[in-house]
Amino acid sequence: MSAPSSAPAFSSVVSRLRAAGCVFAEDEARLLLSCAHSPAELAAMVDRRVAGLPLEHVLGWAEFAGLRVAVDPGVFVPRRRTEFLVERAVALARPGAVVVDLCCGSGALGAALSCAVAGVDLYAADVDPAAVHCARRNVPAERVFEGDLYEPLPAGLAGRVEVLLANVPYVPSGEIALLPAEAREYEARVALDGGADGLDVLRRVTAGASRWLAPGGHLLFETSERQAPSAVETVARSGLVPSVAVSQELYATVVTATRPLG
Repeated sequence: MSAPSSAPAFSSVVSRLRAAGCVFAEDEARLLLSCAHSPAELAAMVDRRVAGLPLEHVLGWAEFAGLRVAVDPGVFVPRRRTEFLVERAVALARPGAVVVDLCCGSGALGAALSCAVAGVDLYAADVDPAAVHCARRNVPAERVFEGDLYEPLPAGLAGRVEVLLANVPYVPSGEIALLPAEAREYEARVALDGGADGLDVLRRVTAGASRWLAPGGHLLFETSERQAPSAVETVARSGLVPSVAVSQELYATVVTATRPLG
């Protein structure tokens, strides 16, 4: 049974959230009230949110691409703009395709793609043990591997991956301090920091992609509008064919890098 949703309880929670600077206090209050099982649990959840924890870490889940994805403390919270990356991947993935979710975090991208395309053969990997533990709650646990980029993937996947999702970190190191406190204080830095220009991890991903992609296979990743030209150059230098798609609605930029058939 959820906590009482009486007007006084709702009003009290909204007031505390507003005082803490929560822009969508009413919406957050409804979610907290619906998820708490007792007044004591509600009070504890509100305390954590007021202290600055991301709402998704307080609730234990995030809404992403129509799914409720488990998100553990410290794990990167999937952003709504990244739904555009999934949309692009869904358009390219055939039923039964071999798919890899690299830098998988909570596993939200792989989970969403698996729900949208029948029978995909999904694998996921992340270097962060907390992320791997979380992802194993959202996708088949035996298909989630811990390690640096491609290193932990089964060797038999080489040359067979048709869709490679890589939600790589792309915030320049010097701009981490400019991120909202919810991200810089409560999400793992390894999920945010892309190096001096934000493209360090991407360079490593593109450098190894041709070995893992099937002929005609696609690597898809998110980047910023500002970084897109450099990201395209990085893709081309790796022998892949780049294309760029932009969603004005989600303020999202996705690059698709395709391995030539030859």
